[in-house]
Amino acid sequence: MPVIRKKGAIAFLAGFLAVAVLPGIIMQARSGTLKEPWPAPEFTHQSPDAWINSGPLSIGDLQGKVVLIDFWTFDCWNCYRSFPWLTAMENRLPENQFMVVGIHTPEFEHEKIREDIVAKTREFGLHHPVMIDNDSSYWKAMHNRYWPSYYLLDKQGQVRAVFVGETHAEDEQAERIEKTIRLLLK
Repeated sequence: MPVIRKKGAIAFLAGFLAVAVLPGIIMQARSGTLKEPWPAPEFTHQSPDAWINSGPLSIGDLQGKVVLIDFWTFDCWNCYRSFPWLTAMENRLPENQFMVVGIHTPEFEHEKIREDIVAKTREFGLHHPVMIDNDSSYWKAMHNRYWPSYYLLDKQGQVRAVFVGETHAEDEQAERIEKTIRLLLK
């Protein structure tokens, strides 16, 4: 039987925690209503070529609306399997008070081609504004780490809640997100 040295066991355990356990704990800690809201950073891309389904937007343009910011990339299965829920919710909520802004932040080089992002946006039936974040600058500004991630902004542009992971109609996370949106709409 091999002898496990104390130093090696500690290194193994630390590595296991860092790779397998802590990301899940961090993800859970990041999901839900925040105790301390913080101002949403300004969108980092203002070129018309960096936007799909709208011209460039600013956080100020969104004042008076509750906004769900959706970080996604087109090769992410969890992202595109969440779109039916997202679109249905978007259609249920009052358009003049709620909107979705997609942030396409690629994981791989081939996901940076604008024409492909536009084609995937159409294929997935996304009609809300989508900012192309090829340099991950907005991803970094929001301190994001996961696809998909959903940031809820109140009517003053403050980040009030963060949710992470694939979401489907009527699952627990979908219900929590919509409940939070409805509270922010009041």
